[in-house]
Amino acid sequence: MRGYRLWLAIILLVAALSVWISLPGTESVDVLGFSLTTKVVQGLDLQGGSRVLLRVPPGTNFNSDTLDQAVKNVERRVNGLGVTEAVVQRQGEDRVIVELPGVKEQKIAFDAIKSTGMLEFVDFSAITSGSVPEGSCILTTDQVELARGRLLEGETLKPYDQFTCPSEDLNNPVEEPALLNNGEPFKTIMTGAGLSDAAAITQGSIGTQWVVNFAINDSGERVDDFIDYVAASANRPMAIVLDGRLLSYPTIQADLASSAGAGTMDGGIISGSFTRNDAQILAAQLKYGALPVPLEIIAFDTIGPSLGKLSVDRSIRAGIIGVLTVIAFMLIYYRAAGIAAALALLLFAAINFALFKSIPVTLSLPAITGFLISIGTAVDGNILIFERMKEELRAGRSMERAIEAGFSRAWTSIRDSNTSTIIICVILYFFGNVFGASAVQGFAITLALGLIINLFTAVIATRTFLHTLVLVVGERLRTNPRLLGV
Repeated sequence: MRGYRLWLAIILLVAALSVWISLPGTESVDVLGFSLTTKVVQGLDLQGGSRVLLRVPPGTNFNSDTLDQAVKNVERRVNGLGVTEAVVQRQGEDRVIVELPGVKEQKIAFDAIKSTGMLEFVDFSAITSGSVPEGSCILTTDQVELARGRLLEGETLKPYDQFTCPSEDLNNPVEEPALLNNGEPFKTIMTGAGLSDAAAITQGSIGTQWVVNFAINDSGERVDDFIDYVAASANRPMAIVLDGRLLSYPTIQADLASSAGAGTMDGGIISGSFTRNDAQILAAQLKYGALPVPLEIIAFDTIGPSLGKLSVDRSIRAGIIGVLTVIAFMLIYYRAAGIAAALALLLFAAINFALFKSIPVTLSLPAITGFLISIGTAVDGNILIFERMKEELRAGRSMERAIEAGFSRAWTSIRDSNTSTIIICVILYFFGNVFGASAVQGFAITLALGLIINLFTAVIATRTFLHTLVLVVGERLRTNPRLLGV
């Protein structure tokens, strides 16, 4: 192999960089002006969290683009809550799967995902304080128009879906909405489409009351009507309604131009009996948009952190045992050649770990399984090469020619085998993408990545290490072929 010394230098450089990136304390790499942030991303089954399966209610009129937009909006909402590495994917034609690492509370997950996020500012001037409790079902003019439009589009609505709210009381699954005294719906002044931004902040003399500060979009729908209404309705209540539920109906204290205080956006404040989570969820819904199609939750699973820790410990233990067992087998059976294979296998593992942190790859149990299987494929390549090399030595070839012939004749088998498996990995990845099976995707990514790296370590790295061994202890290998297992 000509230029193996150059390859040896490149391999040592790659090995040093990979080990550096793989170290637990390495969070960023900055070399020659190239900067890279590295981190270990644990999947849902390793760090715990929630998995929610949603679907579009049967009979709802929607298309693929509408559901894609709903997926994007759910993803923005989840990210707006500070949930890192969340997975939001379509599953089939009418389902969406959401994975929330680190989120254990069912209420937070439900509130962030299930509501369509239809916010309305409603005229409540005819209501006296306390006569309508917060959380009540409210019928508004916009809800009536929305239902009428859905019927005109051919959507099938259940009778209790048109102007009722779902109830958490199993004995009374629906709740009749509140109306004006004359039986008419409350007038919607403006919807959330007129807002440009929203954030959860604290107010009060000691900063303990959570509220939502919003900014008005000057070119938004019905913004002028909203501004005029606020200016003309001092000391009168205005209702804040989300998905047909009354959040609060604060009394208007001042017009929008003068209501924003220090540290707030130029708009207004939505107050109520909000906890921090309530305020953050509402702000995310307002900021990142309403869902263009309703989604209902049909399954919810919580994965505890104890299971995740146990899975990590066992996976690491299995990986270490597997690598050491393979190295021991190669050393016993192939002896000196096994040393080259062991070094190549360690390089293979280091490069994989470095790429897992750099890309980053979400490490789940299926992803770790894919990596462990790729270790086996890496050894398969070395076995093909070494068996070919032994045949050449038995035929009387010199050590150097036997090494080159072994690699050149085994290369096509290694290439074709890895390529066919990579094609299967690509199919698995797109299968997982279509059906929302992130576990299948994780397995496909790590296995394919390992196969690609194997083309470098099994062929170039192992051959370089063998030539280096011949250079260092060449005479002993030439006079004693048994050191190569022949």
